[in-house]
Amino acid sequence: MPRTDRASRVIAAPPDRVYAALVDPDALVAWLPPEGMSGRFERFDARPGGSYRMVLTYADASTASGKATADSDIVEVRFVDIVPGVRVVHAVNFVADDPDYAGTMTMTWEVKATDDGTRVDIRADDVPSGISVEDHAAGLASSLANLAAHVER
Repeated sequence: MPRTDRASRVIAAPPDRVYAALVDPDALVAWLPPEGMSGRFERFDARPGGSYRMVLTYADASTASGKATADSDIVEVRFVDIVPGVRVVHAVNFVADDPDYAGTMTMTWEVKATDDGTRVDIRADDVPSGISVEDHAAGLASSLANLAAHVER
């Protein structure tokens, strides 16, 4: 059964700075990997129809198992929609042999000005069944905390 996960956070930074971090490869590689992981791009083209391939590597493979290799996850991401200053929509596919990670997850990142800075809302539709609700919630919260730390400097 299809699952939708959500997360949000108010970040003490202006919307233009937060939005820019959603489409800049140097910023993304700095904040997107959740705690305990690092990332690198094999390619990156931020435009509707463009794509990227990111390799996420666990700092300690003994505490988690990767989807692509023993210590890594690989994601193939296509930019479905980009509304400057407002929203970025990704179609995300995990590179994995396990059918529990198959399918395309759609991730929508939206930014909206608030009195305290910027509210960032994430909606993940069609989350693969291999990703537990708890792990995904922790990963989304970690990425949002990393994003806040990156743009609130």
